[in-house]
Amino acid sequence: MELRELRAFVAVAEEGGMSAAARRLHISQPALSQTVGMLERQLGVKLLVRSSTGVSPTGAGMTLLAEGRAVLARHDQALRAMAAHTTEGCGILRLGIPLELPSNLLDPSLEQFTTACPETRVQARHLSTAAQLAALQAGELDVGLLRERPAGPEFDAMLVVRENLGVLLAAEQAVELSGPDGIRLDALSGLEWVGFPRSGSPAWYDEVTAILRSHGLDLGPAAPEGQALIAEVKLAAVSAGQAFALAPPNWSPTPETVTWSALVGHPLVRRTWVVWHADARRRDLANFIAGFTEPHNS
Repeated sequence: MELRELRAFVAVAEEGGMSAAARRLHISQPALSQTVGMLERQLGVKLLVRSSTGVSPTGAGMTLLAEGRAVLARHDQALRAMAAHTTEGCGILRLGIPLELPSNLLDPSLEQFTTACPETRVQARHLSTAAQLAALQAGELDVGLLRERPAGPEFDAMLVVRENLGVLLAAEQAVELSGPDGIRLDALSGLEWVGFPRSGSPAWYDEVTAILRSHGLDLGPAAPEGQALIAEVKLAAVSAGQAFALAPPNWSPTPETVTWSALVGHPLVRRTWVVWHADARRRDLANFIAGFTEPHNS
């Protein structure tokens, strides 16, 4: 049983409904329902009774609710105790953010951070993973959200989100290629991949291209170095009908000419880590990191 699952169940039991609990946790209602259902299967007991007016704990659910509250309280107490060993913040927390960050990822952390450290202001910069790592090494960032976990002892890192990437296609192509479970990756053979430059995130680029090639896709020329793969670039290339792009669920609104579809088997999973200096002793940084719970999937 993971803290993420326990926190999800406690929220549902306390709120009396999936919608309210999803808002409290800043996640989607389907993801929350899936998490609670998985917890019930793991434990082999029914935890909640669902009705048209909401949900309520069963006998087993009441037992887990009491135990879960105690575990989560102890976890939060441990975080506060460790934060006491760090120094005070410096007024500004410099944060690196990649493109296409899930909209709800930062909400819980920032909410907790604002309450715990009202004197510190977050200064965010949109940077690629490679640029963030360079800025962290140069002391120009205090914390970053990276698509690769840095090697070596210089930095600490924590996985905060996994995203099952799907595919953006011209709407007519999506209809032709889609099956009951989505689109097979090898069905995209013959289309050009609208990729990102390797310099922005070398390890993630190598992982993506290896998986695409293993499914028989010819990637064509590499994206120009230094060119950011913004939404407008993706949509313009895909709309023409000769290319595909990769994107997470609930990607920014698409025109009627472009459709997002899941990939069968979820062969491409994009991960994001929160990364900071291993020797950092700032209390406000500790509070910011503590706001991220167990990694969630989207």
